[in-house]
This record gives sequence, structure tokens and C-alpha cells, in this order.
Amino acid sequence: MIASGPTVPDPSTWHDAWAVVKKYDLAPRLPERVWTRLQAGVHGALPDTPKPGDPVFANAHIVIVGDNRVAAAAAHQRAAELGYHSLILTTFVEGEAREVARVVAALAKEVRSSGQPVTPPACLILGGETTVTLDAQPGHGGRNQELALAAALALAGLPGVSIAALATDGSDGPTDGAGGLVDGETVARGRAAGLDAGLALRRHDAYPYLRATGDLLLTGPTQTNVNDLMFVWVESIDSQERPILAVSGAPG
Repeated sequence: MIASGPTVPDPSTWHDAWAVVKKYDLAPRLPERVWTRLQAGVHGALPDTPKPGDPVFANAHIVIVGDNRVAAAAAHQRAAELGYHSLILTTFVEGEAREVARVVAALAKEVRSSGQPVTPPACLILGGETTVTLDAQPGHGGRNQELALAAALALAGLPGVSIAALATDGSDGPTDGAGGLVDGETVARGRAAGLDAGLALRRHDAYPYLRATGDLLLTGPTQTNVNDLMFVWVESIDSQERPILAVSGAPG
């Protein structure tokens, strides 16, 4: 099972849930059936979830068969097979997507400028999961699409560099897109289509922008979920083609 944790003890209680409602003054805005159910739990009319130490978990075993580092290592091996000088930088990325994008773009510029930490053709790999802080009326997209669009702005006009950010389950936020694959011409392609990349980013509206520029990654469900992956490709000076990102829909 991925997420949800139906075989994992839950230390939280109905009283914990109600404390959150009180802290943020949510009671007046709760649907009646939610309020009624929470109150029933608080007053003991409904049982709590099984807690740590409950004998129901005596035969439950947790085995990790795949994680973000496994996915990053597989990508590292494949990149090397394709002729890239590949390097996994971290699998602990977190933070605001657009801010992480600036760091990822800076890594690309460093490789292009100094050949560090690896020389072109280079493939830097990062894993983890970023966050998007939404405004009152956000657009359409996901954390990886936002990261990709922000990276495109930072890379605008830089040749031979591509950045991809994708959700390993194939679904980035509330969309059917897995993420984005951008390069130094993404902003120019958007401008030619009458789109403003900066405005799209401010509105958290990356999905329609990347779809219009041909930079949206669509993989369909992959049947696995090990957080997100980010890739930085820097081509050799004599070969600045955009990389082909092949994503399998098979489990694992």
C-alpha cells in the first residue's frame, strides 16, 4: 500500500482533530455531517482508530521495497548509459517550488560556466518534494510544473540546458500532467504563443503554459509513488539538443 496507512497504528484521537477545529475557528464552516461525526467521536459515541500497541497489528509488517533514492539511482545508471556524466546531488529536496527552481537553474549555469560538479554532457539528479503556497484564486498546475516554469524563467536564453521536474506517480497536483521539461527557449516559445511566463508563474498557472509550449510531461499513472525527481541536463558545446525523456508506465 502506498500512503493512507491502513495497517499502521494511528496515535491521533478525535480530541486532537477537534483541537485543530478550535484552533483555526473552523466549526462555523464545517459541513453539518462532519461536525456531527467529530462531536460523536469526541463524546465517545464512535471508537478511535487503533493505537500503537493494539494487538491487531501483531502480524503487520512494513517493508520498504522502493524509495526516492532507488528511483534516482536507476535514473543515474540510465543517464550514464546514454553518455552523460551523471551525479545524484541529493534525495532530500524540499522548500517552495519556485525557490528550489532558482537553485536548480543555478546548478545548470555552474556546469555550463565551470564544468562543476561534473563536465558536460552532464546530468544532475535531485529528489524530494517541494511545496507551492497558493493564493486565494490559484490557477491550474502542480509543484513540479511550477518548478519547471520558474526554472524556465531563470534559464531564458541559455542554450544547451534542459531541466525536468516530475512526480514519480505521473500525477502532479490536481492535474493529469507528471511535471514539466523546459529549456532556454521555453519562455520564447510562450511569448511567440502570446503567453507571459512571469504572469503564469505568479498565478500558479503553469499547466496551460507548459501545455501550450510543448513542455508539459504526460506519462499517465506509473503505478508507483516515491516522491519527485528533478533532472538538470547540460549538453556539450558541440551538441545542444534537447534530451529525450522516456518515462515508463510500468510498475516500479
